Amino acid sequence: MTHDYLISRIRTTVPAAVGALLAWLASTAGIVLDGDSSTALTAGVVALAMAGYYALIRVAEARWPWLGVLLGTPTVPKHVAPSR
Repeated sequence: MTHDYLISRIRTTVPAAVGALLAWLASTAGIVLDGDSSTALTAGVVALAMAGYYALIRVAEARWPWLGVLLGTPTVPKHVAPSR
């Protein structure tokens, strides 16, 4: 159980880091906005980049399982219903 939890955390954290990196790269592209707009845009870009990256890798991983490494680990966590 703990192993699967760690795998799921890694596979969530890596897309978040990629989304943050892409947002940072966008901010260094010379786009100048006021503070409030910049914050909202950055948050939106991070969320969209993270969701897009995760979805793209999961689709590719269905065909080429080794691509799971792009989510931090090629192992998919096993979600088991709790026993009663």
